[in-house]
Amino acid sequence: RLFIGQPAISQQIRRLERELSCPLFDRQPRHVQLTEAGDRFLPEARSVLAAVDRARRAIEEDESEGRVTIRLGTCSGLGDHLYRMLNNLAAIMPNAVVDLVSTPSESRASAVMTGRLEAAFTHAPPPADAEVDCLDMWLDPLVVALPSWHPLAAQHEVSIADLADVPLRLLPRRGNPVLVDCVFQACAEAGFTPRSEPPGTTLDETLAAIGSPSTASWTVLYASHARLLTNRYLAFRPFRESLVINTMLLVPRDTGTPGLRALVEAGRQSG
Repeated sequence: RLFIGQPAISQQIRRLERELSCPLFDRQPRHVQLTEAGDRFLPEARSVLAAVDRARRAIEEDESEGRVTIRLGTCSGLGDHLYRMLNNLAAIMPNAVVDLVSTPSESRASAVMTGRLEAAFTHAPPPADAEVDCLDMWLDPLVVALPSWHPLAAQHEVSIADLADVPLRLLPRRGNPVLVDCVFQACAEAGFTPRSEPPGTTLDETLAAIGSPSTASWTVLYASHARLLTNRYLAFRPFRESLVINTMLLVPRDTGTPGLRALVEAGRQSG
């Protein structure tokens, strides 16, 4: 991850330990772990690195136009909420420029902690040891995506139980565990385990497979995302049951910059 050879890393760590006059790692033949001193040092080191990064960005700002750049980590399912948030931010802070960054779910918290991102969206709470705050933004219901020719597409709402005999095309759990667990729990409560068909490598491919006239299948989307899609081959219907996902924003614990405060306010207005 650092693009540095292991011997060089070991030398730098030992140099730091000599400077601090204390071991940071307990090195055993089969494992390496932080010492108590290392545990205490780690969050402080992250704070220092984040402060250095913020200072660097302050120098890099376009002072001639007074622009404030906010790097925002994105996740799936933001849909039209993201459009509203960006428009709200423009009204609150016209000189703000948002740089949207697609970031894997497992690295969003660390990116915010180290200052690589000012904030990041998530559907899952951060790790317990993450030095970030997690702010609720909005609740988004899930909708079912069906072939437009399927009889269930004629209904205003679809019950989960009605889908027991229709194969499900859903992304692997590692891609969005909160969404996948929500769907499978709803199916279990309805008394069945869904039959699975392989999804596409992208959502567009999955929706194309569902919209084909060969065999019926279904998937779920965030309602805010479905509102951006128009397709005569597909029908998007709300569930009769309540399937809702919470969208949250990860921010640094020492947040206080005007840009970040404006971003949080814009997000809450978008719910």
